[in-house]
Amino acid sequence: MKTLGIDIGSSSVKVSLLDIGTGACVASSTNPAQEMRIDAPQSGWAEQDPEMWWHYATEGIRKIAAEHPMNDVRAIGITYQMHGLVCVDKSGRPLRKAIIWCDSRAVEIGAEALERIGRDFCLEHALNSPGNFTASKLAWVKRNEPELFDRIDRFMLPGDYLAYRLSGEISTTVSGLSEQILWDFKEERRADFVADCYGIPHRMIPDAGVSIGIGARTNAATETLLGIPAGTPISYRAGDQPNNAFSLNVMEAGEIAATGGTSGVVYGVVDTPKADPKSRVNTFVHVNHTAADPRYGILLCINGTGILNSWVRRHIAQEKISYAEMNELAEQAPAGCDGVLMLPFGNGAERMLENRCTGASVEGIDLNRHTTAHLLRAAQEGIAYSFRYGIDIMRTLGLRPDVIRAGRANLFLSPLFRRTLATLTGARIELFDTDGALGAARGAALGAGLYRSRDEAFASLRKLEVIEPEAADRDALEAAYERWKKALEEHLQR
Repeated sequence: MKTLGIDIGSSSVKVSLLDIGTGACVASSTNPAQEMRIDAPQSGWAEQDPEMWWHYATEGIRKIAAEHPMNDVRAIGITYQMHGLVCVDKSGRPLRKAIIWCDSRAVEIGAEALERIGRDFCLEHALNSPGNFTASKLAWVKRNEPELFDRIDRFMLPGDYLAYRLSGEISTTVSGLSEQILWDFKEERRADFVADCYGIPHRMIPDAGVSIGIGARTNAATETLLGIPAGTPISYRAGDQPNNAFSLNVMEAGEIAATGGTSGVVYGVVDTPKADPKSRVNTFVHVNHTAADPRYGILLCINGTGILNSWVRRHIAQEKISYAEMNELAEQAPAGCDGVLMLPFGNGAERMLENRCTGASVEGIDLNRHTTAHLLRAAQEGIAYSFRYGIDIMRTLGLRPDVIRAGRANLFLSPLFRRTLATLTGARIELFDTDGALGAARGAALGAGLYRSRDEAFASLRKLEVIEPEAADRDALEAAYERWKKALEEHLQR
């Protein structure tokens, strides 16, 4: 028996096939070969065509099906880029391109809503300001595209849209409502007060179910198109960061997961709902939450992390060397980079910085001393400093990161980045052999009852490596971090 996991990222769509008996990934496919297009019609905007996600998901499934027939698939799990907005008409067709997670156009609308709802009430009930979340994006559509808004039947998250295409059923999850700023944590119900503030008709909001459990079933059209038997349960659905935590078996209070892809994320689980008064970090319903046994995820998101590393490869390394070779070259510069600092915040408004756009910058270059190696290392250190800055905010909410779990992927492939992050935070980093699509496939098996318990579901999860803080680099990195923080504060005051 097999389960299928589908991961809708902003760069690619990955599909993985899990053997339930062995817990092994027997096949995977990532499409397209190059990064998916993100359209930016104006500065701060970011859009993608939902049909593109569906196209690459089906392409990946077909590639796997060439060697592994889909009639053996017993459940499907979906994970997806969070906070996106997909608007569909009564026929289920998208009315416009999706407004995705890193789009900043709704920041001011969210700030206005916070004042109208009342700051104290909003933080007490929603634990976050409306900010740039999905409901705020929809409010932007209502204000700026009123004729299109009037044609909207339902709006969905990216993962909800994929589930709809597979099943013909429109639904979401409680965790999904929380990432749309449509969950009332205090009352344990949908936050209609946010929808009412924005003038969003309640009929547009899909019904919500659990993340781990059967939320929909595939239809006959999917069987005809892909060979997956009609009636196959779609039994797991989660945003990429709650799913990353699930993939690493981060499910209990005090446990912490991290990722370092296009954006950087630290996600810590708590059992008491908490809000940052400045909404620099956000709280969501975790995938294993129940009213009787609550679990919440505190999420720190830094937009400008891996995207800085890729920018450096394209424009400084001129794509002449691989990421692995970049890592090796960066090691030639000392810890602290002899004074070179990089601020990585060049990918839109940073919630950690109270929704400010500071832009990325480089400081402290001495044209007679510094080399490409210094710039490569400064990029990775700057990213690690931004993680440290955010983790210090999370500490004020009671999280104590003694151990950080991560998949060995993206920035965590860099020994330099791993050591730097461990040293700056004082936390041991544990790397595991998993990813988003495989985690979704494992969640599908658990949600469909193919695994009888969480222990059984994660019995095959392999720890690959442990990275301890580097005492020899601590003083140099701490001194450089203080200079970096001062440079950031100066940018914020401009």
